[in-house]
Amino acid sequence: MLDLLWVTLAAGLAGFVDAIVGGGGLILLPTLFAVHPSALPATLFGTNKAAAIGGTAWACSQYARRVTMNWGTLAPAAVTALLASFAGAWLVTMVPATGLRKALPLVLLVVLLYTLWRKDLGRVHAPHLSPRREALRGSAIGAGIGFYDGFFGPGTGSFFVFLLVRGLGYDFLHASAGAKLLNTATNLAAIALFAAKGHVWWHVAAVMAVANVIGSLLGARLALRHGAGFVRGIFIAVVSLLILRTGWDALRL
Repeated sequence: MLDLLWVTLAAGLAGFVDAIVGGGGLILLPTLFAVHPSALPATLFGTNKAAAIGGTAWACSQYARRVTMNWGTLAPAAVTALLASFAGAWLVTMVPATGLRKALPLVLLVVLLYTLWRKDLGRVHAPHLSPRREALRGSAIGAGIGFYDGFFGPGTGSFFVFLLVRGLGYDFLHASAGAKLLNTATNLAAIALFAAKGHVWWHVAAVMAVANVIGSLLGARLALRHGAGFVRGIFIAVVSLLILRTGWDALRL
C-alpha cells in the first residue's frame, strides 16, 4: 500500500505539471522505477502511459472549453502523431535509443537558450500561415514528435509546445492546449502497443490515473487563469529540469 501511495502522489503532481506545459514523465517515471526497481522497464513505461493519458485527455478538454483550438490544423496533426508514435514504438523494439539519449540534453539546451533569447516568444498568439500551410506544418510536427515519443519519449509535451509556438506562431497557452491533444494521440498509440504485449499493470494504472486527472484539472485551471506568460515561465523551469535529468542519464550510459 505504501508503494501505491508514493506512485499515486507522483501521478497527481505529474498531472499538474503536464497540464500546464508537459514534462510530467520527469516526475512519474523515476518514481515508478524507484518504487519498483525489479520490474521490467517496458511494464513501467506502459503503466506510466496508461496512468497519464487520462490527465492529458482531461486537460485537453479543459483547454478546449476556454481556448480556441484550430481543429483544421490539430486534428490531422493528431492523426499523424498517433501513426508516427506506432512506428517509433515498433522501431524501438529493434533498435536501441542510446544515441538519442546522449543527444537529448543538447537538443533541450538549444530549446531553452532560444526561448530565453527570444523574450517575446510565445507571449502573443499570432498564427501567420495560411490554413493549408499551417495544417501541413502541424502534421509534420505531429509526425516528427510523435515518432520521437514512440521511440524514446522524455520531454514530448515540451517539444510539442515549443514547436507549436515557434513553427505556427501560437502563444504558450494555445500551444499547450494543442500539445495536450497531440500527446493524447501519441499516448494512445503507446498504450495499444504495451497493452498488446502485456506490459501494463492496470490495477496500479487505474489508481494513478485518478490522481493524474485531479492534478491535471488543477494545472489546467491555473494555466487558463494566468495565461501565456505564466505557461512560458513553467516551460522554462520544466525544460531546465529535463536538461539536468537527461544529462545525468546520458553521463551514466
